[in-house]
Amino acid sequence: MTELTRLARDAPAAACITAVSEVFTAILGRVSAWRDELLVAVEAHPPTRITLDALVESLVLPALSERPTAIIGAGFVATPGYLPDSYWHLAWWLGEQNTLRLEPGATAPTRRLATVTDPTSDQFRDYTNLEWWRVPERTGSPHITGPYVDYLCTDDYTLTVTMPVYSSAALIGMVGVDSYVKNIESLLLPHLYGIGCAATVVNATGRVVASSDPHRAPGSILRIAGLSEQLHSWSASTNSEAPHSPLPGGELVLECPGTSLALVLEN
Repeated sequence: MTELTRLARDAPAAACITAVSEVFTAILGRVSAWRDELLVAVEAHPPTRITLDALVESLVLPALSERPTAIIGAGFVATPGYLPDSYWHLAWWLGEQNTLRLEPGATAPTRRLATVTDPTSDQFRDYTNLEWWRVPERTGSPHITGPYVDYLCTDDYTLTVTMPVYSSAALIGMVGVDSYVKNIESLLLPHLYGIGCAATVVNATGRVVASSDPHRAPGSILRIAGLSEQLHSWSASTNSEAPHSPLPGGELVLECPGTSLALVLEN
């Protein structure tokens, strides 16, 4: 048994995997509940811009007001043309921790995200081209995007969790949340430091979410031989038990159940 294999079987590694799963399954659970409540409401009464905004606000504001919370933005983004009176529409709210467009050190109350929905404007962005829309639209499943700098909703390193909403088999939009990477790091780093080797949480494309190695910055790609292929094989597999085989360099990749994330252990 190698030292990494021993560490992978020890309690600290198991506790770290559990922590990753708990953080993101809690977020996914909340997003799933919002999706279900929203769907019941809009199928009972087809929404307009105003009624949809009121509904989404009532769903997400309690979560944005919690302390502590990993969520700094939340809402619903409509499929273009879904609403009869707003072709492009984002019903999205920013929490008090969200510093988008604020001066350093400034704070603001929970507020609605100001968006540009006029496609003739230079500031307009077609959100259906963004990863947090494209991937769940294609897969029909929840998706974790990032870490990335979200210039639309946070202006900081962000993880975005989105879940598609279907009505009568038609996609009507995405429910989602934003979390600052630094908030997620604060929850995971104590567990990563406790493992006893360089330990890194990565997303499905090998991008670093959090790491005990200061050289592994959030948002950077973890370039290890065989890692990309291993992660891709997991995402393409229908097997619920992902293998924990070593990479060519001896590194170990461990699945974080309930998420698309993985824990990478290095000597």
